[in-house]
Amino acid sequence: MEPQSQRPGNDEAGATDALVGFRRELHDCMFSWADALFELCDAVLCAPAPVGSVPALSLEPVFRRSHGSLYKALAHGSLDTDMLRRAIVAYRPAHWPAVFAVDASTWDRCDAETSPERGFYYSASKHSAGQPIVAGWSYQWITQLDWAPDSWTAPLDAQRITPNEDTTTATIEQVQRLVGLLGHDGDVPMFVFDAGYDPIALGAGLAGTRAQVLVRISSKRVFHPDPPLRSANTVGRPRRHGDRFVLSDPATWPDPHAELVTHDPRYGDVRVQAWSGLHPKLHGRGRWAGADAPPIVRGTVIRVDVEHLPKPTARTLKTLWLWWSGPGLPDLDVCWRAYLRRFDIEHTFRFAKGTLGWTTPALRTPEQADLWTWIIVTAYTQIRLARGLIEDLRLPWERPRAPALLTPCRVRRGFRLLRATIGTPAGPPKSTRAGPGRPKGTRKPPRTRYPAVKKAA
Repeated sequence: MEPQSQRPGNDEAGATDALVGFRRELHDCMFSWADALFELCDAVLCAPAPVGSVPALSLEPVFRRSHGSLYKALAHGSLDTDMLRRAIVAYRPAHWPAVFAVDASTWDRCDAETSPERGFYYSASKHSAGQPIVAGWSYQWITQLDWAPDSWTAPLDAQRITPNEDTTTATIEQVQRLVGLLGHDGDVPMFVFDAGYDPIALGAGLAGTRAQVLVRISSKRVFHPDPPLRSANTVGRPRRHGDRFVLSDPATWPDPHAELVTHDPRYGDVRVQAWSGLHPKLHGRGRWAGADAPPIVRGTVIRVDVEHLPKPTARTLKTLWLWWSGPGLPDLDVCWRAYLRRFDIEHTFRFAKGTLGWTTPALRTPEQADLWTWIIVTAYTQIRLARGLIEDLRLPWERPRAPALLTPCRVRRGFRLLRATIGTPAGPPKSTRAGPGRPKGTRKPPRTRYPAVKKAA
């Protein structure tokens, strides 16, 4: 049966049933230390202030166990990630468009020498040795986007990518897994990426998948159409590429195959042009090393021009270039709006780190970090399902808002009152007696040191 949260226009009772149903399925996904893990997630939701200390969560009334159970739950707890992914996708907002943002964020662990599988990743806010690079774990999130002008998203998947993995291959597998969970009904899902991803490799890897790929590309790139047909008397090797299509040289542009002119309140007049059937000139190195011949990966190049930016700043007005590939033909109006909404995932990262405390705990093993990441994802999902059920507990300097217009931070502020009415599927603690502790005279050897892995260029 379709979850109540997927039906637009649900009443309050249906939304409450959806939240209670998801919490029950979440508890069923947890195995070892299930009750402690579930109450830890409730403590993240009900803490009155942003999570600044994970041990302090054991002081929350919803966490009915000792602080030792909190550590043991993170160290020895487990959950079924496949079952959890299916539950999260089942309770996604189906009335939102089938547009998904994909991006990675780093959990920095610069000085954690005993934590394995760390790598070096770019960081705009933290520097190491004068460079914008930090050592830590990289997690790639996929969130569903909405056209509404707010910061709400729907995180559906999170995956840690190790330094020894190929990022493009891991991304293709993650997208294919989510597409399989979404089913074959409705619109073809569109996955939006920023300029740090390889658009050609993603298009080639997802060629047989029911998914559209939209990636920002540099204005310095060069593409080619298919060559013209050869005459019967032509000798020599057939051409694989047509004339050059240089993004920075308008003289090389033919007439666009599709064009859209519209108006947006924030950007003014918007002009979108598309050239289909283009491909880059690939070479037999990197991802295509060892192949008999580099493949021809065709797609659509999209150019977006806006009249002005939302805020009058000193930033130069630049042309946006996008690469689209997938089944069917691109919807130009959806493409340019989808890329602009992609930045909502940055609000999700900021809320997960600054309010829910995603990167706050100093966990030692990546498996513990994976478990904590899923707790944060499910906590955000419960906040989204509780939207519209919580009265506004505004601060004195905040303007009053209707329950359906609250931000994620203000919904979490009132989750404690809602949790008291919906209850919990977790059982009470079995014993309050302290454990025996470590036997006297025992000593542990020093922990193994793991250097951060630096990828080759």
